[in-house]
Amino acid sequence: MREQRLLLAGSWIDGEDALLVRSPWDGRVVARVARGGPATLERAAESATRSAGAIAALPPERRAAILEATRADLLARKEEIAAAIVEEAGKPLTLACSEVDRAADTLLASAHVARYPELVARDLGGFASGAGRIALTKRVPLGPVLAITPFNFPLNLVAHKLGPAVAAGCPVVLKPASQTPGAALHLAASLQRAGLPDGALSVVPSRAADAERLATDSRFALLTFTGSHEIGFGLRQKAWERRVALELGGNAAVIVEPDWDDLADAARRIASGAFAWAGQSCISVQRVLVHRDVAQALRDLLVAAAEAIPVGDPSAPETLCGPMIDPANRDRVLTWFASARSAGGKLLSGGAADGSVVKPTLLEEVPEGEPLVSDELFGPGAALSTYATFEEALERANASRYGLQAGVFTCDVAKVRRAWERLEVGAVIQGDVPTWRSDPMPYGGVKGSGVGREGPASAFLEMTEERMLVLR
Repeated sequence: MREQRLLLAGSWIDGEDALLVRSPWDGRVVARVARGGPATLERAAESATRSAGAIAALPPERRAAILEATRADLLARKEEIAAAIVEEAGKPLTLACSEVDRAADTLLASAHVARYPELVARDLGGFASGAGRIALTKRVPLGPVLAITPFNFPLNLVAHKLGPAVAAGCPVVLKPASQTPGAALHLAASLQRAGLPDGALSVVPSRAADAERLATDSRFALLTFTGSHEIGFGLRQKAWERRVALELGGNAAVIVEPDWDDLADAARRIASGAFAWAGQSCISVQRVLVHRDVAQALRDLLVAAAEAIPVGDPSAPETLCGPMIDPANRDRVLTWFASARSAGGKLLSGGAADGSVVKPTLLEEVPEGEPLVSDELFGPGAALSTYATFEEALERANASRYGLQAGVFTCDVAKVRRAWERLEVGAVIQGDVPTWRSDPMPYGGVKGSGVGREGPASAFLEMTEERMLVLR
């Protein structure tokens, strides 16, 4: 069992009590992690406030060097960190290793943003009011940041908060998910070894209620949260006086048109996007909309692809679908499957659990009002349905309170452009599933999927504000 302290402004301390972290796979205790209470969180907030000026004054080159050194340290400890992710999250080993690589990319992109900050010059002489004047605009740090991160990407989604914050020159108080605090603490240690000033970061595992009280704290200029729709918008109501960035849930749709000539490839991608990591991603494929002309062919291929997904022990290199994060979520997912079947949905594959693992599950003809198609499953399940026209597919993909990403399998450029125009999402992915993401890209959603964008360059904008100099 690992023992980990929390990080308070450069010091590793025990906190008020301890959090026992259990493996989702077999329930054993894998780590004992220090947990901070209100007093520790208050000290963290005070430190962030006191150090804001000094952190903002760090030269861009210094910020970039810290991030580059952190990246190198992270990659040097890849096996150790991936093993912690497997233990705490139950994420399959291959995907955990990939997450370390992705976090390294996130830090590299953040370093690039820090090293090459944008300075915009404008000649104001085109208007009578600006005659003879030139304006220069730069970005300056917003101030202390409160960050709250989820269990499902316990390293990379933390890197998406901390990397841009370092690039921007903002101190951070981070509350990681209680199920998976280890990766965040590993990243904090890497940042510290890279030379991050003591006051720039506190990582405080804590009870949700204790951390949420800080959402109303005026000392924080920005609240950045990744997690559920309900909690995210609840925090937004509490933090209405400050800037808020929310990366929330989804029930992503993929559309398959009859002109796509490699249905086997589409089926493999859809199965991976729906069932890898037990579907515990906000951009996991949940709704599969297929044109009626190719519905039977895709159905057969998709069932075969779902049944071919390796399931079981997350420490096995071949596993792609491991355990659900906890028994409550396993039972909820099974209940949704049962509800869909009771309402008339037809089970094509899966539908049951083996211990903590829910088998990859595919259903069709599920009524629109069922949670499986109307809400966020966050589990290894997808609903297949057919459509007659592309416009119908777009309309049905939009029939959701979420709007994170969508995938469109078509070679028709006009249809791709139509999807880009019509789909109410943050990104349309052509020729692939909505689960695809490159870490430097702007990432985020509309409607119930959140506000603001992540990706280092986009998050840098969220964590800074414009300051103008006008020259005569």
